[in-house]
Amino acid sequence: MKLFNRILIANRGEIAVRIIKSAKKLGIKTVAIFSRADENSLHVRLADESVFLDEGDTPGNLGETYLNVNKIINAAIQTKTDAIHPGYGFLSESPLLVEACEKNSISFIGPNTKSIELMGNKIEARAFVKNLGIPMTDGINGTPAELLKNAHKIKFPILVKAAAGGGGKGMRIVNEDDDLKQILESTSREAKNYFGDGSIYIEKYVVEPRHIEFQVLGDNFGNVIHLFDRECSIQRRYQKIIEESPSITLSGEVREKMGEDAVKIAKAVGYNSAGTIEFLVDKDLNYYFLEMNTRIQVEHPVTEMVTGIDLVEEQIKIAAGNQLEIKQSDLSQKGHAIECRIYAEDPANNFMPSPGIMNFYKQAEGENIRVDSGIDKAGTIHSFFDPMISKQVVWAVDRDTAIKKSIDSLNKYIIHGIKTNISYLQQMLMHDDFAANKISTKFCDTHNDELLNNALNQKADTNGFPHLLAFAVHSLNMPIHKENIWEEIGYWRINSDLAFSLEEEERKLLFLLKQGNIYKFSEGEREYELKLVDIGIHHIKFSFDNRIIEAYISENDKGISTVSALGKDFKIERTDILNNKRIYSSAEGENSEANLCSPMPGKVIKVNVKEGDEVNRGKILLVVEAMKMENNITAMQDAVVEKINVKEGDMVEGNTQLVFLESREQNN
Repeated sequence: MKLFNRILIANRGEIAVRIIKSAKKLGIKTVAIFSRADENSLHVRLADESVFLDEGDTPGNLGETYLNVNKIINAAIQTKTDAIHPGYGFLSESPLLVEACEKNSISFIGPNTKSIELMGNKIEARAFVKNLGIPMTDGINGTPAELLKNAHKIKFPILVKAAAGGGGKGMRIVNEDDDLKQILESTSREAKNYFGDGSIYIEKYVVEPRHIEFQVLGDNFGNVIHLFDRECSIQRRYQKIIEESPSITLSGEVREKMGEDAVKIAKAVGYNSAGTIEFLVDKDLNYYFLEMNTRIQVEHPVTEMVTGIDLVEEQIKIAAGNQLEIKQSDLSQKGHAIECRIYAEDPANNFMPSPGIMNFYKQAEGENIRVDSGIDKAGTIHSFFDPMISKQVVWAVDRDTAIKKSIDSLNKYIIHGIKTNISYLQQMLMHDDFAANKISTKFCDTHNDELLNNALNQKADTNGFPHLLAFAVHSLNMPIHKENIWEEIGYWRINSDLAFSLEEEERKLLFLLKQGNIYKFSEGEREYELKLVDIGIHHIKFSFDNRIIEAYISENDKGISTVSALGKDFKIERTDILNNKRIYSSAEGENSEANLCSPMPGKVIKVNVKEGDEVNRGKILLVVEAMKMENNITAMQDAVVEKINVKEGDMVEGNTQLVFLESREQNN
């Protein structure tokens, strides 16, 4: 078998780690590239070699690092690399990288330029696939002005999409004509920013569709196979968050036909790597071609879990010149796999990205639990990268068992210091409609408020008392505020009151007894006893109320601790001990009607107003981009723009004052 000696991974994070693991299995050495923010990242530590790409004076300048073809090629030449694997995102579907590889006699671990160019442009791809006789929704091409003029030819709702888009970016639903002009402009701008191509098009929006895709593999000898289907209907903002394989929606007959059409498309384009054919499926199981992704997909692990095929390994073998050894008849789907994408975002705040510093990180572990992550310990989640932290994938013999296993594993996935969607994922998996497979791409939109309320109600039912006991015993054994002299010498006076703030509610426990590993407390008239089993810097396990409870504890820079137990997180602070960190904390920088601040670190990509402008409530004043998402900064009142503190292109920190407004009444 032909194999490469050394592969450079033109990517970062979890996909870079994933590629390194498959390369090592094959005995191939790996080279990582990294920017300043990734200097100590997991993919850099795991690779055999690494090359620093300097972004200059602008932190997170992707154009100088992970999107810079010349620097990546030079790094490959410098390290005597045989091949480059682009992962997904960044340059994974860039013909420029493929051409540069060919020019420098470096193998590209991905498809040929023809496939990328043809299928990478959604307009050209639709025309190509339509000629193959494969079902497709109605669509209109043209400039934004032409689209605005001709949109009425397709009945609303319609979908505005970036021609070069992917990964849920550059895509918006339009329900009425009044919104169309602004959405055409913003989608074109987003497409230009993300993909370097502002071309957009319109297609008919299928109401409450399923999003089902087929994994394909092709080699350089004309062989193409499919590795069955993935159900990817659970999405927010067109970004998949839960994927599973197989889709229990499809009948055997429809699955076979869709698989045949997927192979037909891949063969017609001469496809020679791992790729994905995506379809929309309506309630009657009619399916329509959506797009082809000419790269490894984020959700590829669910296919690997049910087929036993390492897709990255196959990509490498194909690129090295080997013929596919797998035949269609060799493949079957065994059991059921579910992937949950863990994001740094706040579902309760419209899924706002939540970059920042983690205080504690612990992944779920166990048999048939796989976590693909770019981190293995607490660190910083930067605003200039995608907010996905990791992917938790579980396998079980059937879907019901896989759902239960996913929920249990998410209970054991602990992240402190930033907001995540872990609780939101649990609520989706626990929802009756998800269990009954009553889902569509509108599932999150339809059930969002219900899911958020369920999370709050379940947290209230937990009441936090086990968390309070865990924190009390932990703080007595392992003082939190090391600068406090009284904690250094111990705080063991029996019959003393311990005061706490539990989610800002004042609580008191009377410490009654410590006898060996037995602790007794009282709150009011009730007494409580627990037995300590194990304790560490961030961990405590104890027996209470006839069950074993395991809790994880960390402290933030304001001296407030997060306690995770029983699948819920509570903020707790000892208020009977001086907290020097709290003294110096400040609430400055919060938004008011006049003072508008950046909700997170990011980049100002558009300023719509100038000083002196009169604006109405709801007017979009600026647009701040963070974690590949545009965030509109809007006026909270009718006002006059008194001062603008930033300009387009500026990088801003969270809570940076962007603009100051003066109410019209005051101005008059």
